[in-house]
Amino acid sequence: MYAIILQAQGNNWSSLVLMVAIIGIFYFFMIRPQQKKAKDQKKFVDEIKKGDYVVTIGGAHGRVAEIEDDTFILEFERGARVKFSKSSVSMESTKAATAPKKTTA
Repeated sequence: MYAIILQAQGNNWSSLVLMVAIIGIFYFFMIRPQQKKAKDQKKFVDEIKKGDYVVTIGGAHGRVAEIEDDTFILEFERGARVKFSKSSVSMESTKAATAPKKTTA
């Protein structure tokens, strides 16, 4: 019984090192990539200009007709125009929609 208590007291440094390692893993594999992704999304939204083809988070595809402060007007086929918030643009979908399509021979 005393041996278990002594072992538990001797592992304080190893427990501390283990906790620091776990926090480091969480930071480098979860927090840091999320911060980078948010920064890239903000940069993408700030660089949207008139005439860009975008896809909203809701799935609406269209070209930017007008840009205001934090909103833009998206123009669809047949002249339909809808106002969206800039934060509703999906960067991943926009890249996928504008990427050249692969053809197989």
